[in-house]
Amino acid sequence: MRRSFVILLHVGFWACYFLLVFIALALYYRSNHSVSLVVNALKNILLFAFLPSFVSFYLYYFLLFPKYLQQKKVVLSIFFGILISLIAAVVAYIILRYFIESGYIIDMDEGGKNGRSTAPRVILVMTGIGVLGGGVALVMKGFITWFNEIKLKEDLREKSHQMEMALIKSQFDPHLLFNTINNIDALILKDAVRASEYLNKLSDIIRFVLYETQDDKILLSRELEYITKYIALQKIRTANENYVHFTVTGTIGDKRIAPMVFIPFIENAFKHTTNKKLENAITVSLIIEDDAIQLVCENKYDAKQPAQPTTGGLGNQLIQKRLDLIYSGKHRLEVFKTEELYSVHLTIPND
Repeated sequence: MRRSFVILLHVGFWACYFLLVFIALALYYRSNHSVSLVVNALKNILLFAFLPSFVSFYLYYFLLFPKYLQQKKVVLSIFFGILISLIAAVVAYIILRYFIESGYIIDMDEGGKNGRSTAPRVILVMTGIGVLGGGVALVMKGFITWFNEIKLKEDLREKSHQMEMALIKSQFDPHLLFNTINNIDALILKDAVRASEYLNKLSDIIRFVLYETQDDKILLSRELEYITKYIALQKIRTANENYVHFTVTGTIGDKRIAPMVFIPFIENAFKHTTNKKLENAITVSLIIEDDAIQLVCENKYDAKQPAQPTTGGLGNQLIQKRLDLIYSGKHRLEVFKTEELYSVHLTIPND
């Protein structure tokens, strides 16, 4: 939601608030046109009603809602909500009594300076007024948050087709596809069984990209199967058995992640590795923890040699945009580059 519209909502609320106050005063003093009485009533209302409402409204809005209610801590929300309104009421009452004692305001209930006996009742009413103002703040903040979430989902859907097409093109890069088919074809005469296994892996990859990436979240185990098969297909393009080192640490279980958040970085590692004869030219490590999953992808390269063509790959900007839309700032992406090593560290929350 645009900031200007949010500001307009706040201005509109307080405008309606004061309009109701003025209407109430007009009805109360309709037979008495004394300006001094009206001014004194406004001073009383400013401290009796407006100050508790104002303080409660914005503490509910900026503190209570995001820290407690949005986190579904209902009991704590109620407790701290009442506490906030009570403190605001006590502070407003102390200020109100100070002005009454100093003669700046006339005590409308007692007509003088002897109204301390009504303090509990007045503070209770002021607390109720603060709770009402805070309740409006929660409704307004909830509406704005709901609207922003809807807008975010619309943005994600708007980008989904572009993302899906980019991912499909990324994984069906003609160079990779044709080279894999040619390698399998050459392997048929040497080892038909092994060639059949690789062909099944290629078929599984195509099926995964076309049909299993449509959901918002998939099982981590399925993503790992895809990565394993992708790496296996890449390895048949070299005789170096130790070309890639892939490890998984931690318990996979039934954890779920957004589909294909790791593969763009692994794919880029293959594209930018210039020497397939190096030991552990590419290192891929997946660390699974209780609350997060971390990918560490490193590839060795020679800055003096040109990397493989990057046709069809996902650009860094598009990758970052997708991560921002999916995880909304809850992820951490770090890239380190030296003259010989390119390293990507991606941490995403565990769903």
